[in-house]
Amino acid sequence: MNPLPVLNHNMGTDLKSVPRLPRLPPWFRVQAHPGPQYRQMKKLVGDLALHTVCEEARCPNLWDCWNRGTATFMILGDVCTRSCGFCAVATGRPGALDADEPRRVAQAVRALSLRHAVITSVNRDELEDGGAAIFAETVQEIRRLHDCTIEVLIPDFKGSHAAQDTVFSARPDILNHNTETVPRLYRPVRPQGKYFWSLELISRAKRAGLVTKSGLMVGLGETTEEVWSVMADLAEAGCDILTLGQYLKPTPKHLPVIRYYPPNEFLALKDEGLRLGFRHVESGPLVRSSYHAEEQTRFVEGTDFKSVPRP
Repeated sequence: MNPLPVLNHNMGTDLKSVPRLPRLPPWFRVQAHPGPQYRQMKKLVGDLALHTVCEEARCPNLWDCWNRGTATFMILGDVCTRSCGFCAVATGRPGALDADEPRRVAQAVRALSLRHAVITSVNRDELEDGGAAIFAETVQEIRRLHDCTIEVLIPDFKGSHAAQDTVFSARPDILNHNTETVPRLYRPVRPQGKYFWSLELISRAKRAGLVTKSGLMVGLGETTEEVWSVMADLAEAGCDILTLGQYLKPTPKHLPVIRYYPPNEFLALKDEGLRLGFRHVESGPLVRSSYHAEEQTRFVEGTDFKSVPRP
């Protein structure tokens, strides 16, 4: 394998002081196509008063995913208790929990005839269980109304084993939790998170018998060795599926892009991930944690998702 170039950044973790990069490279061009499937998805989400991370996080793949009839539903409201430097979701004091939300998400999954449903959430650190019970109930409601595989993209729940076990007990087909970045950059990127919490969560999910998944953003000032180190940590923790994508600054107030990785470097990262033993690696400039999530499930050889033990 050809080694990736080593970046030499001397700015430490003061990412906001670096100069602005030029306009996006050509490989980031995404054409908007508001076709009939997109309009159906838009109407359904509005009619059921649901939130999607596609909209809230300003995902560049929204048009593609919605036109294919897929979306990542975001539960527990649309206001997050954390202030991550990369995320466009609103930060503040969330409202009351919506007890009917799991049923409406399940309704949407059934209406769209999804084969693979992805559920994520904002962080709700003010709740004793971080919203874990709502995650579990959402999985159960989807199973009650519709037959499909289910992926949950969960927060770290501040390292709470009890909260994590609540989600594990619902037996989602894929348990996803993103590490997001390298340990050195956690303070500006994930100021309320801890690298140890994320690794431990993946390890505990694997020991619970779940298919595990995690993701990293690149372009925030990390070095190649740091990326490789996190990939090795995740592989050792028992992560099955890895996603690697380019960080894109969602608004002027968010952390700057330090570097745009070209497609060939994402291919080199994928090769390194497969060498480390991941069962599948999705790596590319526009890759996001839930992008083509349904397609990713088929790369987990030897796993019959329908046979995963369920309550």
